[in-house]
Amino acid sequence: MRRQSFTDDTVDYAAVGATQAPDLMQYPPERSLPAEDGWRIGSGEERFASAGEQLLAWGPLRGGELSISDVTPASSSGYAGVGFDSDGAPIAPSRLEAEQRFAADGTPFVGPGTGVRLHGRVDGHRADAELRVISVIEEPRRIGFILGTVGHSIVSGEELFLLEWRDNDEVWFVVRAFDRPTAPTYRLFPGLVRRRRRALFSRYLRAISPLYTS
Repeated sequence: MRRQSFTDDTVDYAAVGATQAPDLMQYPPERSLPAEDGWRIGSGEERFASAGEQLLAWGPLRGGELSISDVTPASSSGYAGVGFDSDGAPIAPSRLEAEQRFAADGTPFVGPGTGVRLHGRVDGHRADAELRVISVIEEPRRIGFILGTVGHSIVSGEELFLLEWRDNDEVWFVVRAFDRPTAPTYRLFPGLVRRRRRALFSRYLRAISPLYTS
Protein backbone atom coordinates (compact mmCIF):
# COMPACT_ATOMS: atom_id res chain seq x y z
CA MET A 1 0.00 0.00 0.00
CA ARG A 2 1.65 3.23 -1.16
CA ARG A 3 0.92 6.34 0.88
CA GLN A 4 2.32 9.84 0.53
CA SER A 5 3.14 9.62 4.22
CA PHE A 6 6.18 7.44 3.66
CA THR A 7 9.54 8.26 2.14
CA ASP A 8 11.35 5.46 0.31
CA ASP A 9 9.83 2.13 1.37
CA THR A 10 6.20 1.51 2.12
CA VAL A 11 5.01 -0.48 5.10
CA ASP A 12 4.22 -4.14 4.44
CA TYR A 13 0.61 -4.14 5.68
CA ALA A 14 -2.59 -2.38 4.62
CA ALA A 15 -4.36 -1.42 7.88
CA VAL A 16 -2.25 1.66 8.58
CA GLY A 17 -3.29 3.31 11.85
CA ALA A 18 -5.45 0.39 13.03
CA THR A 19 -3.80 0.46 16.47
CA GLN A 20 -5.78 3.67 17.07
CA ALA A 21 -9.12 1.96 16.45
CA PRO A 22 -11.10 1.52 19.70
CA ASP A 23 -12.35 -1.89 18.55
CA LEU A 24 -8.92 -3.28 17.64
CA MET A 25 -9.16 -6.15 20.13
CA GLN A 26 -12.57 -7.22 18.79
CA TYR A 27 -11.93 -6.60 15.09
CA PRO A 28 -8.21 -6.78 14.27
CA PRO A 29 -6.91 -6.62 10.69
CA GLU A 30 -7.36 -9.85 8.74
CA ARG A 31 -5.10 -12.73 9.87
CA SER A 32 -3.60 -10.52 12.58
CA LEU A 33 -3.40 -11.11 16.33
CA PRO A 34 -4.17 -8.02 18.45
CA ALA A 35 -2.64 -7.18 21.82
CA GLU A 36 -3.06 -4.38 24.33
CA ASP A 37 -1.83 -3.57 27.82
CA GLY A 38 -1.36 -0.56 30.06
CA TRP A 39 0.51 0.22 33.25
CA ARG A 40 0.46 3.06 35.74
CA ILE A 41 4.04 4.33 35.89
CA GLY A 42 3.67 7.24 38.28
CA SER A 43 1.86 10.52 38.59
CA GLY A 44 2.31 14.19 37.93
CA GLU A 45 3.55 16.45 35.17
CA GLU A 46 7.24 15.81 35.88
CA ARG A 47 6.83 12.04 35.54
CA PHE A 48 4.84 12.51 32.35
CA ALA A 49 7.48 14.81 30.85
CA SER A 50 10.44 12.59 31.74
CA ALA A 51 8.73 9.44 30.45
CA GLY A 52 7.84 11.33 27.28
CA GLU A 53 11.50 12.16 26.68
CA GLN A 54 12.39 8.49 27.13
CA LEU A 55 9.66 7.41 24.77
CA LEU A 56 10.57 9.81 21.96
CA ALA A 57 14.24 8.82 22.33
CA TRP A 58 13.21 5.28 21.27
CA GLY A 59 13.26 4.05 24.88
CA PRO A 60 11.04 0.99 24.35
CA LEU A 61 13.32 -0.31 21.57
CA ARG A 62 16.55 0.19 23.48
CA GLY A 63 16.07 -2.00 26.54
CA GLY A 64 17.37 -5.44 27.43
CA GLU A 65 18.52 -7.34 24.35
CA LEU A 66 16.97 -4.83 21.96
CA SER A 67 18.86 -2.11 20.10
CA ILE A 68 18.35 0.13 17.10
CA SER A 69 20.49 1.39 14.23
CA ASP A 70 20.19 3.31 10.96
CA VAL A 71 17.78 5.90 12.35
CA THR A 72 16.90 7.92 9.24
CA PRO A 73 14.58 10.94 9.49
CA ALA A 74 12.14 11.55 6.64
CA SER A 75 13.91 13.19 3.73
CA SER A 76 11.15 15.71 3.04
CA SER A 77 11.13 18.74 5.34
CA GLY A 78 7.41 19.12 4.65
CA TYR A 79 6.49 15.67 5.87
CA ALA A 80 4.04 15.85 8.77
CA GLY A 81 2.97 12.25 9.23
CA VAL A 82 -0.50 10.84 9.65
CA GLY A 83 -2.88 11.83 12.43
CA PHE A 84 -5.83 9.84 13.75
CA ASP A 85 -8.86 10.73 15.84
CA SER A 86 -10.24 8.63 18.71
CA ASP A 87 -12.05 6.37 16.22
CA GLY A 88 -8.90 5.75 14.19
CA ALA A 89 -9.96 7.96 11.26
CA PRO A 90 -7.15 9.95 9.56
CA ILE A 91 -7.00 13.64 10.44
CA ALA A 92 -4.36 16.37 10.39
CA PRO A 93 -1.37 15.36 12.56
CA SER A 94 -1.16 16.69 16.10
CA ARG A 95 2.20 18.31 15.43
CA LEU A 96 2.89 19.85 12.03
CA GLU A 97 6.44 21.18 12.42
CA ALA A 98 9.20 20.63 14.94
CA GLU A 99 12.91 21.09 15.23
CA GLN A 100 14.89 17.88 14.98
CA ARG A 101 15.78 16.72 18.50
CA PHE A 102 18.40 14.22 19.56
CA ALA A 103 18.96 11.77 22.40
CA ALA A 104 22.04 12.06 24.61
CA ASP A 105 23.98 9.70 22.33
CA GLY A 106 23.13 11.74 19.22
CA THR A 107 20.34 9.49 17.93
CA PRO A 108 17.55 11.52 16.28
CA PHE A 109 14.30 11.51 18.25
CA VAL A 110 11.22 9.79 16.89
CA GLY A 111 9.73 11.81 14.03
CA PRO A 112 7.04 11.23 11.39
CA GLY A 113 8.39 9.12 8.54
CA THR A 114 11.59 8.17 10.36
CA GLY A 115 13.00 4.77 9.43
CA VAL A 116 14.86 2.55 11.90
CA ARG A 117 16.29 -0.96 12.10
CA LEU A 118 15.59 -3.07 15.18
CA HIS A 119 18.04 -5.73 16.36
CA GLY A 120 17.95 -8.26 19.15
CA ARG A 121 16.19 -11.30 20.49
CA VAL A 122 12.88 -11.80 22.26
CA ASP A 123 11.92 -14.99 24.02
CA GLY A 124 14.85 -16.77 22.37
CA HIS A 125 13.95 -15.69 18.84
CA ARG A 126 15.31 -12.91 16.66
CA ALA A 127 13.53 -9.58 16.61
CA ASP A 128 15.29 -8.00 13.64
CA ALA A 129 13.07 -5.74 11.53
CA GLU A 130 12.95 -2.61 9.43
CA LEU A 131 10.37 -0.16 10.79
CA ARG A 132 8.88 3.23 10.00
CA VAL A 133 7.20 5.84 12.17
CA ILE A 134 3.63 6.27 10.94
CA SER A 135 2.52 9.06 13.27
CA VAL A 136 3.75 11.04 16.26
CA ILE A 137 1.49 12.36 19.03
CA GLU A 138 2.66 15.35 21.06
CA GLU A 139 -0.18 16.89 23.03
CA PRO A 140 -0.39 18.46 26.51
CA ARG A 141 -1.49 15.16 28.08
CA ARG A 142 -0.63 12.55 25.44
CA ILE A 143 2.74 11.62 23.94
CA GLY A 144 3.36 8.69 21.68
CA PHE A 145 3.99 7.27 18.24
CA ILE A 146 2.91 4.52 15.88
CA LEU A 147 5.52 2.20 14.40
CA GLY A 148 4.89 -0.04 11.39
CA THR A 149 6.90 -2.86 9.84
CA VAL A 150 8.54 -2.30 6.46
CA GLY A 151 10.06 -5.74 6.11
CA HIS A 152 12.59 -8.37 7.21
CA SER A 153 10.61 -9.38 10.29
CA ILE A 154 8.95 -12.61 11.41
CA VAL A 155 5.69 -10.70 11.77
CA SER A 156 4.02 -7.87 9.88
CA GLY A 157 2.05 -5.19 11.68
CA GLU A 158 1.97 -2.11 13.84
CA GLU A 159 2.58 -0.89 17.38
CA LEU A 160 1.24 2.14 19.24
CA PHE A 161 3.28 3.45 22.18
CA LEU A 162 1.33 6.00 24.21
CA LEU A 163 1.82 7.95 27.45
CA GLU A 164 -1.26 9.48 29.03
CA TRP A 165 -1.33 12.01 31.85
CA ARG A 166 -4.86 11.42 33.04
CA ASP A 167 -7.26 13.78 34.78
CA ASN A 168 -6.64 12.05 38.14
CA ASP A 169 -2.91 12.97 37.77
CA GLU A 170 -1.86 9.36 37.06
CA VAL A 171 0.60 8.68 34.24
CA TRP A 172 -0.10 5.56 32.18
CA PHE A 173 2.01 3.80 29.55
CA VAL A 174 -0.18 2.01 27.01
CA VAL A 175 0.95 -0.29 24.19
CA ARG A 176 -1.33 -1.65 21.48
CA ALA A 177 -0.31 -3.83 18.56
CA PHE A 178 -1.38 -6.25 15.91
CA ASP A 179 0.86 -8.93 14.41
CA ARG A 180 0.36 -10.99 11.27
CA PRO A 181 2.77 -13.95 11.31
CA THR A 182 5.04 -14.15 8.27
CA ALA A 183 7.63 -16.72 9.34
CA PRO A 184 6.46 -20.34 8.73
CA THR A 185 6.84 -21.40 12.37
CA TYR A 186 4.77 -18.47 13.61
CA ARG A 187 2.06 -19.10 11.02
CA LEU A 188 1.79 -22.71 12.20
CA PHE A 189 1.91 -21.87 15.91
CA PRO A 190 0.12 -18.56 16.60
CA GLY A 191 0.62 -19.11 20.32
CA LEU A 192 4.28 -18.27 19.73
CA VAL A 193 3.24 -14.87 18.39
CA ARG A 194 1.25 -14.14 21.54
CA ARG A 195 4.14 -15.29 23.72
CA ARG A 196 6.55 -13.08 21.75
CA ARG A 197 4.20 -10.13 22.14
CA ARG A 198 3.95 -10.60 25.93
CA ALA A 199 7.75 -10.68 26.14
CA LEU A 200 7.99 -7.49 24.06
CA PHE A 201 5.44 -5.68 26.22
CA SER A 202 7.41 -6.63 29.33
CA ARG A 203 10.63 -5.25 27.81
CA TYR A 204 8.94 -2.03 26.77
CA LEU A 205 7.64 -1.47 30.28
CA ARG A 206 11.03 -2.07 31.89
CA ALA A 207 12.62 0.37 29.45
CA ILE A 208 10.18 3.18 30.30
CA SER A 209 9.76 2.40 34.02
CA PRO A 210 12.68 0.27 35.32
CA LEU A 211 11.33 0.28 38.89
CA TYR A 212 7.95 -1.10 37.89
CA THR A 213 7.92 -4.71 39.07
CA SER A 214 4.33 -5.98 38.96
